[in-house]
Amino acid sequence: MRYALLIHQDDNAAIGAQERSRQDAGLAAFQAGMRAGSALTACEQLQPAETATTVQCWDGGDIVITNGPFAGAREQIAGFLVVDCADRDEAVRLATGIPAAWYGTVEVRPVREARTS
Repeated sequence: MRYALLIHQDDNAAIGAQERSRQDAGLAAFQAGMRAGSALTACEQLQPAETATTVQCWDGGDIVITNGPFAGAREQIAGFLVVDCADRDEAVRLATGIPAAWYGTVEVRPVREARTS
């Protein structure tokens, strides 16, 4: 089963150069390990939340387009991975290895599989 691992972090958190270097090294090691295995199917980092455009539509045809993220939440989605795992427990185990989990949140969500009928 495929799972999306959604990485949430605070784009405004003050991170020093030493910590940034540690996080970057951890991410590089994690990605290398994931690529060596067979679970990783996609992995992308996103631009900061302030570069987002939010689109809302209603049945009546009204459309609202806003610059920036939709929610005023402290943490925003910073990137994602798609992994192919035997079960949720395996996906959670992989999520605990993501360096962003040291200072943010990793949401594990099953991918809805396309219907074949």
